[in-house]
Amino acid sequence: MNSLKRILRLIHTVSGGVFCIVSLIVLLAILTAIPVLQLIAFGYLLNVAGRLAGGASFCDSLPGLSQAGQIGLAATALILASLPTQLLAHWESVAVLIQPGSTRASVMRFFAFAMSSIAMAYLMIAWGLGARLVDYGWPVSFCLGPRKHLRRFFCKGAWSSLPNRLWDFTVSLELPSYFWLGLRGAVGTLIWLIPAFVIIFTFREGDTGAAGLLGMIAMLVLGIAMMYLPMLQAQFADANRLSALFDVRRIRSDFRGAPWAWLAAMLLTLLVLPLPLYSLKIEATQQEVMWLPCVVFVAFMLPARVATGLALRRCRRNLLADDSFANPKSPDTWPTISRWTVRLLMPLVVAVYLGFVYLSQYTSWDGLGTWIAQHAVLIPVPFRPVD
Repeated sequence: MNSLKRILRLIHTVSGGVFCIVSLIVLLAILTAIPVLQLIAFGYLLNVAGRLAGGASFCDSLPGLSQAGQIGLAATALILASLPTQLLAHWESVAVLIQPGSTRASVMRFFAFAMSSIAMAYLMIAWGLGARLVDYGWPVSFCLGPRKHLRRFFCKGAWSSLPNRLWDFTVSLELPSYFWLGLRGAVGTLIWLIPAFVIIFTFREGDTGAAGLLGMIAMLVLGIAMMYLPMLQAQFADANRLSALFDVRRIRSDFRGAPWAWLAAMLLTLLVLPLPLYSLKIEATQQEVMWLPCVVFVAFMLPARVATGLALRRCRRNLLADDSFANPKSPDTWPTISRWTVRLLMPLVVAVYLGFVYLSQYTSWDGLGTWIAQHAVLIPVPFRPVD
């Protein structure tokens, strides 16, 4: 019996955690699809990397996870509660088409209005009680203990505190701080992407000679920037200072702590996770359903931010724990071999990434704008929507 309880508790915990993560991804995708508000989603992704780089646990690196689960549960309950009303409304429209002005259509309209009122009252009570999973079963609780639950559901104190609880819930989301972090991160990242603007200018002009040479130099400079930019973003989010986004010396020093972890994170951030998403940038879509591909983009780029944060944390912890990294004259040759091997592999990783970006300007709906709309380091949005 105890084993069964532990198994059921584990299933409940795992399913609840998965539901909260899925809800978080969907909410971030919806924000990503909305101009200006997409900076909140970008700031949240940066914050995830920054928290991990600062030493936070995985659960602590996803703030607002429980709140996202509550919002996802509320949205799911709203969809399920509206199904009877939608079905009755559909039957009413069918009855009108078959026989306009019929009594059956009027009856269906009445029942649709009644079901809508009942569903709204049910949801308002459940949300007022806290919008937890157990709160949606309030009719069952009411039937099991009428006197006790009457006091709980309809007492004056429970509902007078509802505005304060709603305000506290909204404040706990920390949306302004994520927006500010995302805004500064986007501005600093665009400064690093200045060579991309030069590439766009030279390719748009289509000139050869000096303009082509300038474009090649700009691509080389962009490649050097991409070798550090994902880690610099994690460092910026950890320090919460814009200057940290340009502290290359600190990042180069951190690299010595765990070069293989650095390489693995860059492989995930620049190749494994972002490159398949370029297939979703070939065709544009309508604004109304733009959040659907954004779900895929956020679901891929969130693990990338986790990888950069974990790699940077491992680098810094190894530097503190191992004196051989702090002493450049250490007789141990393996760290030196590791660092130089990764240094030789990193240009290849960045070259493959830039090669895909170069090709995407001919396949992506954004055209040359794909040099700026790099979802690997900026907002994970697929394309400009079609009106």
